[in-house]
Amino acid sequence: MKAKATVLDDAAIRRALTRISHEIIEKNKGVEDLVLVGIKTRGVPIAQRLKTKIQEIEGKDLPGGELDITLYRDDLTPKKEQAEPEIKETNIQADIDGKKVILVDDVLYTGRTVRAAMDALIDHGRPAQIQLAVLVDRGHRELPIRADFVGKNVPTSLDEVVTVTLSETDQEDEVKIFEK
Repeated sequence: MKAKATVLDDAAIRRALTRISHEIIEKNKGVEDLVLVGIKTRGVPIAQRLKTKIQEIEGKDLPGGELDITLYRDDLTPKKEQAEPEIKETNIQADIDGKKVILVDDVLYTGRTVRAAMDALIDHGRPAQIQLAVLVDRGHRELPIRADFVGKNVPTSLDEVVTVTLSETDQEDEVKIFEK
């Protein structure tokens, strides 16, 4: 793949997450009954960063968690040549019943990951509301899903790939577009 453009650098990611943190607080009129849940893999560090920023702003520590959606995906097919999917741990630190849960992911594309995440979340309890925060929304939805909080809208073609690298997983913060 050939790199086409850098959409966000580390400073732009930091600014986007600060803005999203303020939007979350404003939309929810504070942080009462909020739970931040990151979708593995890169949604987890983004959720942790949002949690830290919200704590700096509001002075309150939010419960959070990590959600593995592997078994909820609709693109797993039982082919002999495919390796078994790697199951990661789901760890949600709080009771989500009756709470406002904010699902956090890096890129919103077709909506299938978010659908799988909602299914996985419902297996852990019945939230009063589910909201979605993403660093990048690249369009091309296949399901009627939209984000409540978006760091950056990035119009893309189907021949492009958006990659998010984060210091926690990739040693640098950057969002790039590549051509297939």
